[in-house]
Amino acid sequence: MTFKSSIASLATRLAGYRFDIEEGWPKDGAVFIGAPHTSNWDFAAMLAITWKAGIPVRWLGKSQAFDNPLGFVPRWLGGIPVNRDAPQGMAKALSEELAATPGAVLILAPEGTRKKTDHWKSGFYRIARDAGLPIVPGFIDSTTKTMGLGPALVPSGNVVADMDVLRAFYDGKKGFRPGLESAVRISLEDEGA
Repeated sequence: MTFKSSIASLATRLAGYRFDIEEGWPKDGAVFIGAPHTSNWDFAAMLAITWKAGIPVRWLGKSQAFDNPLGFVPRWLGGIPVNRDAPQGMAKALSEELAATPGAVLILAPEGTRKKTDHWKSGFYRIARDAGLPIVPGFIDSTTKTMGLGPALVPSGNVVADMDVLRAFYDGKKGFRPGLESAVRISLEDEGA
């Protein structure tokens, strides 16, 4: 057991949660999504899940978190600084970077916020599809006190069918702050893209 895996196990046990990690997650790269995203603790939970599973991940964070004397910490944790004032082209740039980096794993919160919304952002789907990577759903469920990873989904190009799989997976799962879960749908479903 690695240092990070030990920390993840201890912290999760102290929080009263247990892991439920699907076997066979893709080791050749993936886009991991973490939902429901309802609290500041979700980030720590997703890191714990990936540390427990032994998955080296990268994630996106506000550039301000990297521009200070402690900026080395988010970098050590796999962070990639993002300028939120200029997000145009981010999905395309990330998909190209992931496609060119074998084994890369990117973790994203598809809601893009901790507040309840009527849809998820579509960036995770575009990145996975354009980079030719599977989507691995990470989850937190406060009703069963579990957190983990579900089965990988290879984007088929049929956005509605793919999102139906994710809707079924996340059905009934409640975040750390129940009631703030966002609808599992993306704008690409309406566009037929």
